[in-house]
Amino acid sequence: MSSIFQKIIDGEIPCYKVAENADFLAFLDVNPLVKGHALVIPKKPIDYIFDIADDELAAMHIFAKQVAIAIKQVVPCKKIGMAVIGLEVPHAHIHLVPMHQVADLNFAGPRAQLTKEDFETTAAAISQLFI
Repeated sequence: MSSIFQKIIDGEIPCYKVAENADFLAFLDVNPLVKGHALVIPKKPIDYIFDIADDELAAMHIFAKQVAIAIKQVVPCKKIGMAVIGLEVPHAHIHLVPMHQVADLNFAGPRAQLTKEDFETTAAAISQLFI
């Protein structure tokens, strides 16, 4: 059974895409901690991030850095935090979260309530700035 992320990659489920290349996809988290919270995933169906080959993992982090730079230009914040948890979806992924304080990276805390328009405008703005 394929994961929800694989279904997003395959186009079976829509997403708010912010960046894509041949190997990776980045899209807004639909249950975000804050506005601009994005996920970076490999297009290969790999569950555990440390099972990714070294060169591919390095490329994934470079891709994530480029996405983070674009997010920071769109969403006012001090920094973009990065987290790898890997328990909620069986597909490797990196969370990129705009932060003003450490508490902004609390996955047990409340989630931002955004409208469809918020997601669409944020995704469009980030994707225009992606290098």
